[in-house]
Amino acid sequence: MSQPSQAEKTTAFRALHYGDRAFVLPNPWDPGSARLLAGLGFAALATTSAGYAFSWGRRDGSIGRDAMLRHVAEIVTATDLPTSADLENGFGDEPDTVAETIRRAARTGLSGASIEDSARSAGAPALYDIDLAVDRIRAAAEAAHAATPSLVLTARAENYLVGKPDLGDTIRRLQAYQEAGADVLYAPGLRTGQDIAAVVRAVDRPVNVVMGLAGSALTLDALSALGVKRVSVGSALARAAFGALLRADREMRGAGTFHFAEDAVPFAEITALFPA
Repeated sequence: MSQPSQAEKTTAFRALHYGDRAFVLPNPWDPGSARLLAGLGFAALATTSAGYAFSWGRRDGSIGRDAMLRHVAEIVTATDLPTSADLENGFGDEPDTVAETIRRAARTGLSGASIEDSARSAGAPALYDIDLAVDRIRAAAEAAHAATPSLVLTARAENYLVGKPDLGDTIRRLQAYQEAGADVLYAPGLRTGQDIAAVVRAVDRPVNVVMGLAGSALTLDALSALGVKRVSVGSALARAAFGALLRADREMRGAGTFHFAEDAVPFAEITALFPA
């Protein structure tokens, strides 16, 4: 069977956002985890900048654009699934820089990409002024939609991740990003059904919600009922894997035992999940 083209994958990815219920968009951090997730039956994948950074022993936000795009290309080619990329803030403050990042990302075979509205260059993350934030999303959307095929652009309002949990400002930003051309809207850090429902009602684009953060207890059925169309898990899968490693390390160095291996996936089982 021939592999689907980038255009076919992108068409399928876009259609997923208009189904009757939310779909799960899991976040692999390397080609192996991407292949595992594809083999388990997910319909699409998304990269995680944090998970990838952790896999290199680095902090989130410390990977440059060239290295990140090489990683994105590896994830795209690891499976036949549509893939969206976490492109952080576009690796620069200026709209032209963000647009160039999207153009370069499109050439990797992606079906979608996300751009956030917080700056990373000055130390602690901080929200961009709304006018600049909108200009950045507009430039990203123009580049994404000019690509062949047109990419699905997700615009992120980072209020809740930078210590400014203002629902009103979050909604105003997402509405402005919608008008600037974003295809999907995303405010990571929302935890209550009430806040999520308010965002869904306030916009006319599919909404992504992240699960896997502390205090995020809503089920896929509950999120679907709220009108959410896409559910991602960010770095949670990578952190879960690293959490198992850390617990095993503490057991070996602390108790001197190796009971952690009892919870490990059997060799034959994980081998069977990878293609021959």
